[in-house]
Amino acid sequence: MKTFTAYIEWDPETKLYVGTVPAIPGAHTQGASLDELHKNLKEVLELCLEEVKEAGEMVDFPQFFGLQQIEVAV
Repeated sequence: MKTFTAYIEWDPETKLYVGTVPAIPGAHTQGASLDELHKNLKEVLELCLEEVKEAGEMVDFPQFFGLQQIEVAV
């Protein structure tokens, strides 16, 4: 069992939650609710990891370290 960190945003245009797991290329999805997004992220992670495993490319994935908020003038 391995735990990954997902980055979640709300897209006001589509009215969907969008989730990305930065440590895994291709691991991103969306959902109408946080529960749906969680289910979809779990599914896409399993698929991505299965693909990596089948290719024999299992590696040490980056681990979550932290977040920073950057303020810019707009």
